[in-house]
Amino acid sequence: MSTVIDPALDLFAEIEKLKKKRRAIILAHYYQDPDIQDLADRLGDSLDLAKAARDASDVDVILFCGVHFMAETAKLLNPGKTVLLPDLDAGCSLADSCSGEQLREFRRKNPDHYVVTYINCSAAAKAQSDIICTSSNAEAIIRSVPADRPILFAPDRNLGAWLIKQTGREMTLWPGTCQVHVTFSERKILDLKARHRTAKFIAHPECEPNILRHADFVGSTRKLLQFVAESPHHEIIVGTETGILHTMRKAAPDKTLIEVPVESNRGCEGCNQCPYMKLNTIEKIYLALRDLQPRIEMDETSRVAAAQPLLRMLEIS
Repeated sequence: MSTVIDPALDLFAEIEKLKKKRRAIILAHYYQDPDIQDLADRLGDSLDLAKAARDASDVDVILFCGVHFMAETAKLLNPGKTVLLPDLDAGCSLADSCSGEQLREFRRKNPDHYVVTYINCSAAAKAQSDIICTSSNAEAIIRSVPADRPILFAPDRNLGAWLIKQTGREMTLWPGTCQVHVTFSERKILDLKARHRTAKFIAHPECEPNILRHADFVGSTRKLLQFVAESPHHEIIVGTETGILHTMRKAAPDKTLIEVPVESNRGCEGCNQCPYMKLNTIEKIYLALRDLQPRIEMDETSRVAAAQPLLRMLEIS
């Protein structure tokens, strides 16, 4: 199909027309570009969007502006619907660190372990899990695991380490990380805190432990947004992917929000942005709705296996 777009088109208006024609809903993560966040019918973190996908009963098409595992999650919960991802290359470093085959091998060698897997993983990895969690509900999920079962937490070692501190539950941690949240500079955070002495530093639990120890508040993307909206403090240093700042500024226009810099020796600008999230564009959204491509497809046996631990999570949440 042609990817040529008439430059005279008002893409925002065309997308609205196509949404009605296709009976479509657009779901978007907070890490998307501002235009996409404003365009979305539902905006949220992974847990919010999983619930929105589960409840999307009155549509035929779900267009997911996020990354591949998020669109897969929508397909797991909606086998009869068309699920679109504007760019199939929108992956995830965490998902790439833990394949279904690797988890299957771990389970073969450690059959007593209860496998709790962060939602940032492939459907194949979900199928090898006992239950899924998000950063919003991870603590509740860990506390729900029977006390006599050893736990493997995969794939984010930093979120897992933070959960050990929060719950006191010992766990085996998979060695995966988010390529964005491990770039933040401790030295530069300390410099920001020294220059902005009344500012509060908030951070996502995917950050490294040496970063989290300086945080005044640690929480999921949604909980960070809630902190910014409700906090009496007027200066806040934000330690997560910078896409969320758009919605934070809309929620608290009177506050000064400061991005956490990355280490300069990493040799790139924009390291605090997820390159996969930013692959989605307004043009690709238009083309996806126009052509009903690219689609997320999976066989029913695989879908059922991957959906079961996800549904267990949603029951608890």
